[in-house]
Amino acid sequence: MKVKAEKIAGIIQKEVSEIIQFELKDPKIGFITITDVTVTNDLSIAKIYVSFLGQKAREEAGMKALNRSKGFIRSALAKRLTMRKVPELHFLIDDALERGNKIEKIISKINEYS
Repeated sequence: MKVKAEKIAGIIQKEVSEIIQFELKDPKIGFITITDVTVTNDLSIAKIYVSFLGQKAREEAGMKALNRSKGFIRSALAKRLTMRKVPELHFLIDDALERGNKIEKIISKINEYS
């Protein structure tokens, strides 16, 4: 990612986090953390990686609520940014923590046997 795209990704991460926390009134979203944002080089698409606190059922309900609120979030983001065209938002579940825990368990099992 180029410097401009990285800078815009950071701004989008901060702004979307504030929009979800303070302006979005959907209780199904629950406690959410935006872990990362990547933006394509042409700034047309922003992939927003999110993590939910709780069980898988809450995660699924939260993703449905986020996808329903995509238009509202994008329009609120457009009011805050000074860009001509606001990127299309794609919400994705960040499973890096789960993968990290799985790798850690494998390593600890290997250390037990050695």
